Order: sequence, then structure tokens, then C-alpha cells
Amino acid sequence: MILKSLDELHSHYGTAGEASLIKEIDHLSPAYRKVVEASVFCALTTCGPEGLDCSPRGDDGPVVRVADEKTLLMPDRRGNNRIDSLRNIIRDPRVSLMFMVAGWNNVLRVNGRAEISVDPDLIASFEKEGHLPRTVIVIHIETAYFQCARAILRADLWNPEKRIMEGDLPSPGAIMQEIKDSFDGKTYDADWVGRAAKSMW
Repeated sequence: MILKSLDELHSHYGTAGEASLIKEIDHLSPAYRKVVEASVFCALTTCGPEGLDCSPRGDDGPVVRVADEKTLLMPDRRGNNRIDSLRNIIRDPRVSLMFMVAGWNNVLRVNGRAEISVDPDLIASFEKEGHLPRTVIVIHIETAYFQCARAILRADLWNPEKRIMEGDLPSPGAIMQEIKDSFDGKTYDADWVGRAAKSMW
């Protein structure tokens, strides 16, 4: 049997517990702000006419800057120049962020609407090692709440003994060579560390 209506879904799962509802607010509380400011990584989800996009975002400090309890600022650091997330935001401002902090067995989720700023002063405020982001994503918070720890506990995500070893999974070069046989995956992988060091910011 496939569930096809909200009534069927609600009947199957029952009523949400009180704790799962009171934790959702429309701004960053002081506790939520501490989590955001400790997060050097988050996933940014956007939607557009072609579908959904989920983009990893990371920095060597907080991945976003808290402007106020309703506003986050995310510099768009150098990447692959596909700009999937940015193209989506231009056409549909709805965004969702999931903040993860290594060792914390919860995640913080923030939903809201975003816009893309090219304000020179704002961009300059995110300068890193002489490099500037191309744009800054301004996120206007609509909801914020932490997610239950069960998923991370089931996955034992932060256990260092569960980390994979180099070579356990295919390298980016090997993946692309598998897709396109003429692609030189070995050279791509060999050059990657040097390329990344020169284009980190």
C-alpha cells in the first residue's frame, strides 16, 4: 500500500510530540545562535525550475555570519562556477540550511528566503587571504529548529574509528574517468591538491 493523502499519512504516524513542536521558532534564539556560530559546515538547499539542489558550504570559521536574529550572511567562496544554488535563488528565494557541528549529536535547520548581494562593502567584509567572495547570500530566517539526534546516533557519525581510509572510495578523477573514458582521471587527482591550495578562497 502506498500512502497518497495527508490524512493517510497523519493516521499512519500519529500526532507529533510537544518537544518536536516547541523547538521551532521564527528567529535565532541565543542557544541557536551559539550553534550557528560554532558551525563551519552546512548544507544549503535551493529549488528552481530544473529541480532541487543541495550544496555543501564550509569555511575555516563560522560558515555564515549572524547579522541579527533574523538574518544570516553567507559568502559565496570560490567553487566550480556551476552556480546552481545562485541560479535557483534568483528564480525562487526559498532556501533551507542544515548546520552540522562535529561532535554535536544534533543538527540545526534554518528555513527562509534568500537574496544575492553584490554590495562592495559587504563583500569586502568577507575578505580572506586577499581574496573576496563573488557575492554574499543574505538569508532571511522564517523558521529555525534543531533536529533529533537519532539519525546521527544511528550512523555513529562522529566516531573516528568509522572514518574511511584513503582509497576506500573512488577518487573524483576515477569517477569522471568512469563516466568519460577519455578523461585523464589520474592527472586530475594528482593536480588537485595544488589547484585547491591556489583557489581555496
